Order: sequence, then C-alpha cells, then structure tokens
Amino acid sequence: MRLDGKVAVVTGAARGQGEAEARMFADAGARVVLTDVREAEGAAVAGSIGDAARFVRHDVASAGDWERVVAVAREEFGGVDVLVNNAAIWRTAPVAEETRENFEEILRINLVGPFLGVQAVVPAMRERGGGSIVNISSTAGLRGIRGHSAYGASKFGLRGLTLSAALDLGADGIRVNSVHPGVIDTPMIASIGVERGAGKAPRVPLGRAGIPEDVAGLVLFLASDASAYITGAEFAVDGGLSTG
Repeated sequence: MRLDGKVAVVTGAARGQGEAEARMFADAGARVVLTDVREAEGAAVAGSIGDAARFVRHDVASAGDWERVVAVAREEFGGVDVLVNNAAIWRTAPVAEETRENFEEILRINLVGPFLGVQAVVPAMRERGGGSIVNISSTAGLRGIRGHSAYGASKFGLRGLTLSAALDLGADGIRVNSVHPGVIDTPMIASIGVERGAGKAPRVPLGRAGIPEDVAGLVLFLASDASAYITGAEFAVDGGLSTG
C-alpha cells in the first residue's frame, strides 16, 4: 500500500485521525497538504513531517478556501490524487432540545464541506487520470444513536453523498468510499466519558477504544492502488460496535 508519486489533501489534519492519516500517507511516499482551522497545531504537524507536507488554514465550508487548498496542491506538488474529507465537528442534544443554529452549523461543516471538497478536487483529479476520495463518516451514519439528530443527519448525508459521487465519477477513474469510525481515542473522546489512553470500552465487542492509526490504515488502503477496484463502499472501523 504505497502512495509514491501521489498528492493527497487531508482535512482536519492538525490532530487525531487526520494527523495520523497525513503522517501515514507521507510515510507511504505521498506528498500531503494538511488543512485545518487550528493553524498553530496544523503548521506544527506539517513541519514535523518535513518537505513532503504543506499546511493551509482552511474552513471546509468555504468554497474560496477549497480553491486555495487545491491551488497550493497544484503549485507545490503538481496536482491532487487523493482527498480525505476528515474535518468535522461533533455535538449532541436530544432532538427536542436541538437548535436550528447548531443543526445547520453541523450540516455546513460535516456535509456541505465534503461536498465542496469533492467539487473542488474533481478537475485536478481528472487532469491526473483519476483519484481516490475518502469521506470519513461515523457509526452514527450507519445507525441511529440517541442525541445525535444533527450529527447523525450529517453523517448519513455524507454516506449518501459518497454513493452518488461514486456513480457520477466512476467514468473519470475517481473512486469514492466512506469510512465509519466508532469510539476512537482522540481528544474528542473525553467528552463522552471514555478515559483517554485506558483503551477500555465495555460496549465494544473488541473491548477497547480504537486508536487513530486503526482508521488511518484503512484510509491508506482506500487511497492506494491496492483498492483500485473498490468504489461506493462503506467500511466500519468500530471494533464490531455497529453489528449489535
């Protein structure tokens, strides 16, 4: 699973899963454009990767920012072969207590953002003869979860976007797949009452929380030519949580 000669854009790459993906991509031979709204953290990650990485401050809900990201990828590395739509926000509330403002903000970042990203990279991928788009959804995009009306709607929507885009872009040699992480040990996990680093998750069949590299390894596979005949597919990375 090598990415030699490929250029990847990874959103939300300042920490957590996005950081792990960017580092794994670079180790596999890719040149990587990392994007995030966390400017200092993102720049530090890119700097630690070295010459194979660039950082761009990026609001995924801004079409103008997407144009700038693709321009950097083209100018610095020659194009775009891989897009990982990883950036997202997560908040919960019972549906009767959810606000329209919060609902729309989650949809704007978690669903409109990836949609704009797909549109932004397609011309560059066509120029390169194809590419791979990996949309990071969630187990909340596979089944209903209490308190997740806004987040779940965004992740189910991303799942639908993935399936339609795979059909629309297949003739261009552009593959589109979705990944559905469960409980992953990232900074966000503390807010749902799982102790970071402990690894214990009693409701998960495998008995532990995942780590970012568990997700990144699958994303690397989908970005690489090892998955050349896979598109429109959905992959759960959740220790078996979504099977129950």
